[in-house]
Amino acid sequence: MTHTYQLTGMTCGGCENKVKSNLLLLPDVTSVEVSKDTNSAKISMDKHIDLAALQQALGGKESKYQISANVHTETTENTKSWLETYKPILIIFGYVTAISLVVSWENDAVNFMTFMRIFMAGFFLTFSFFKILNLKGFAESYAMYDIVAKKFSAWGYIYAFIELGLGISFALNLSPVAVNWVTLIVMTISILGVLESVLNKKKIQCACLGAVFNLPMSTVTIVEDAIMIAMSAAMLILI
Repeated sequence: MTHTYQLTGMTCGGCENKVKSNLLLLPDVTSVEVSKDTNSAKISMDKHIDLAALQQALGGKESKYQISANVHTETTENTKSWLETYKPILIIFGYVTAISLVVSWENDAVNFMTFMRIFMAGFFLTFSFFKILNLKGFAESYAMYDIVAKKFSAWGYIYAFIELGLGISFALNLSPVAVNWVTLIVMTISILGVLESVLNKKKIQCACLGAVFNLPMSTVTIVEDAIMIAMSAAMLILI
């Protein structure tokens, strides 16, 4: 369930980060979005948490951060249509696919190996870009569901640059065998945490586009990772 509250006292980005971090410490809270501009907090939780507990997490009644239910509204993922929710990722896949088709068109046909290589390059370069835009935000979100990042918090920071390196390697066609093996291993590990979250129906923000877009974890994320796994495996077989 997701609830929106009025939250006053935030005056800067540091305040937003502090409030978000404190609320995420509550056991049943799965994701938090806060805004000092609108004085609001959008909190997703596995079960309802009363205002007293939320206020206590912010430092109690004497805290400068005050949360209230004056503008309390309940929303669900169904508030937005599927198309509207996943519009950013669909546009990215559309652009990457179109560019890959153009580059791989040879002798009146698509060179499938070239198509996959350019697609992988575009995918990793684009997705790493959004992760690096807010590296800290991505790492915090990723640690909520990735099996490695849960135990090793620095993995989120490292992972963003692994994607960047893979993107550059695919674009330049560097060491195809090694690069595809790294891709296959990294994406397989990544999909395990996604599968666990989706199967357990956890309401968690997907970190695939970093902290820039608020995309819910769903089968779309599984398909996205599965495509990368399938392409890297296919390229290893065909090389």
